[in-house]
Amino acid sequence: MATVTRAAPLRILCIHGYRQNSGSFREKTGALRKLLKKYVELVYMSAPHRVPQTVDAAQGKENEVGPGGDEAPRGWWFSDTQARSFDAGQQCQASLGLEESVEAVRTAVNDLGPFDGVLGFSQGAALVAMLCCIQEQNLEPQFQFRFAILVAGFRSACLEHQGFYGSPAPLAIPSLHVFGQEDQVISDRMSRELLPLFQEPQVLTHPGGHFVPAASAHRQTYQEFLKRFQ
Repeated sequence: MATVTRAAPLRILCIHGYRQNSGSFREKTGALRKLLKKYVELVYMSAPHRVPQTVDAAQGKENEVGPGGDEAPRGWWFSDTQARSFDAGQQCQASLGLEESVEAVRTAVNDLGPFDGVLGFSQGAALVAMLCCIQEQNLEPQFQFRFAILVAGFRSACLEHQGFYGSPAPLAIPSLHVFGQEDQVISDRMSRELLPLFQEPQVLTHPGGHFVPAASAHRQTYQEFLKRFQ
């Protein structure tokens, strides 16, 4: 009887949202891990910057560290350099912390990789778009992601980041963009603004809010996107 060999699971680096961390994001994506457990291994990292413990209702559920999130809430960069805070809609001349975050991703790739793909949520998805630009320009040889999944992503409103969005040609890396039609933190309009940055982006919309969807209804879209890389 012939032996059936199953393809090794795809390894995906997971980049959390603002005021989350590796532990809380792992908790929040438990349903996704269960949905795709036959196909992927999700590996989590934390942002290098601790977020000051302030109450910011405007950030909604993204602020919740969640059960099991013993580590301090963290962020990838701050749009308000004085207050060390972040608002996706804040237009600023300069930000604080992005270079250290790119360095942290480089370290994670070296220490925990290799990775087939990268997944980001909210501010993490905005960072993933920047990482894809960096990879496309061959600025970081360690970045060899074959695909990107951006959940509730957006274009940074910071002036110093606009160079990431000025590529003369769309990014060739295959991408899946996931966003909720009722997201009150990152609107679907903000997420759609990332689509022209990518060549032939795939889109998965859901009727909910600011979270990573992982219902059975979403399985086929995830699987069809991922099977191209197995």
